Amino acid sequence: MAEKKSEFVVTDRRRFGAEGEARPDAPVAEEEKPVAPPAAKQATPSPVTPPPIQQSAPGTQPSAGEAASTAGKEEEMPAPPTQEEQHEQSEAYKASGKKIDDMIAAAGKASQGPLEMNFERVIESFYMSALIQMGAIRQGEEPPQVDIIGARQTIDSLSVLQEKTKGNLTDREKTLLQNVLFELRMAWIEITNAVAISATKPGAVPPGATPPLSQK
Repeated sequence: MAEKKSEFVVTDRRRFGAEGEARPDAPVAEEEKPVAPPAAKQATPSPVTPPPIQQSAPGTQPSAGEAASTAGKEEEMPAPPTQEEQHEQSEAYKASGKKIDDMIAAAGKASQGPLEMNFERVIESFYMSALIQMGAIRQGEEPPQVDIIGARQTIDSLSVLQEKTKGNLTDREKTLLQNVLFELRMAWIEITNAVAISATKPGAVPPGATPPLSQK
């Protein structure tokens, strides 16, 4: 503070120094209020007093309870949209889809009407994805790309659907889901067994492994 006083002698108009003492070089007109320094000094010990802590939660639960409730609120899911909002969004979505269908029909590229999604087509989509991941289906002339972990996750997703939709499916839907899961699980077991057998052959390199240094 001593350097600031010597450097800004002309422009520094403060009446008191850093410790609250009156500055001898302050203008006389500003010395008419000598009560300000003691007030500043008396305000400094205020954080030591408990009133700020009492004012933070007057007549409420303890701070630990507040912290727990706040943490619970942060982990809660956001409120879902209202029924009116969902209805408006659904209608807008259908209107946008109809515009696309009309544009495709006007271009003469629609050989058949659009296929509406239902539970059976959802299962078929998972089924085709799992077959592609296991290399049972090729895309064009490309060699099959086997993704064992991805196929297992797709099969497990069907298992989750089976568990969550239990008691809410028609007989046809339930039979389709059971057959798809059975077939995909059998195919996955065959592939994993083939990988395990090939890994035991001399010179074979399992997926993700490095070639051995020496062979017997």
